[in-house]
Amino acid sequence: MPTNPVERAKDILARPFSLGGLSLPNRVVMAPMTREFSPGGVPGEDVARYYARRAAGGVGLIITEGTYVGHDSAGNSARVPHFHGDDALAGWTAVADAVHQEGGRIMPQLWHVGMDRTVGNPPVPDAPRIGPSGIALDGTQPGHAMTQADIDNVVAAYASAAAAAEALGFDGVEIHGGHGYLIDQFLWPHTNRRTDGYGGDVAGRTRFAAEIVAACRAAVSDEFPISFRFSQWKVNHYQARVAETPQELETLLGLLAEAGADIFHCSTRRFHLPEFEGSDLNLAGWAKKVSGKPAISVGSVGLSNEFLQVFQGEQASVTAIGELLDRMERDEFDLVAVGRALLGDPEWLAKILSGRHDELSPFHVGLVGSLD
Repeated sequence: MPTNPVERAKDILARPFSLGGLSLPNRVVMAPMTREFSPGGVPGEDVARYYARRAAGGVGLIITEGTYVGHDSAGNSARVPHFHGDDALAGWTAVADAVHQEGGRIMPQLWHVGMDRTVGNPPVPDAPRIGPSGIALDGTQPGHAMTQADIDNVVAAYASAAAAAEALGFDGVEIHGGHGYLIDQFLWPHTNRRTDGYGGDVAGRTRFAAEIVAACRAAVSDEFPISFRFSQWKVNHYQARVAETPQELETLLGLLAEAGADIFHCSTRRFHLPEFEGSDLNLAGWAKKVSGKPAISVGSVGLSNEFLQVFQGEQASVTAIGELLDRMERDEFDLVAVGRALLGDPEWLAKILSGRHDELSPFHVGLVGSLD
């Protein structure tokens, strides 16, 4: 391995990677980040330009911001894009085309907010809050516990969106199963108090997620990649855990892999922190070890702080990526997702690979208000 930092970064990050029928030119992924620039749920030309700029900067794979599946209770905003309906899908076709014209690859992330919804909010104001037990993240019970019919309808909505993604020419699809949203509400025992087959132990709590993965797999071709994103932490519950031990993680991910997940996107706030005692492996490292599937790591790559600190007014500065390269050199995980650093600088990867570190533009909170 070269000792020159630039050549070492090239050797590690610029390695190609294959996932199902998808070939990626390098190991860097644009992380999904909610932007709310799609009025009425329809992504426009500005959204297409936004993603195309990151593709032009050399990112190997783009995972879009979360997009609402076609279920009345899926959303909580009039400006988050949908992945259903003629107008929204036409907008996404233009986004995928723009990314492909720049040589990029792109997957939509499919999302249902579950109990995070505020009744009265768009896109369907009268739609109820739903979840496995009608329990919100804070432990209150202001929602509707899902029936079998509710479960079946949501599973079908995910499958329909996955089929649409392949039909529109996307390169794969990601299922958002983290951060305390609907799928994660089933995975977390704090919000899943069910006594039927969708609750109880880890296997029972994983059943809903596995049914969604299996339905999406049945709706697309065998070579169309399915990514599953999960997290231990939840919004405002940063010590939460869906898997207390490596054995529980193995059960959870094993069921999802068996259902058809091709890769696990492991959301952490700081990629360099170990996940379980007795090992330096991070969450993605453990996911790869126990599932036998590839893994994507994420969390404050190339920046001095994590996202919460930025929104509390602490300016992020650009940092070196030596520890990231060390972990990727030993194949702890396969891909790395970069979020805020790519918002701050669409050419982040190109500059890293050409040694132009002094030209990197740091992320600042003001970027959230524009779509550059």
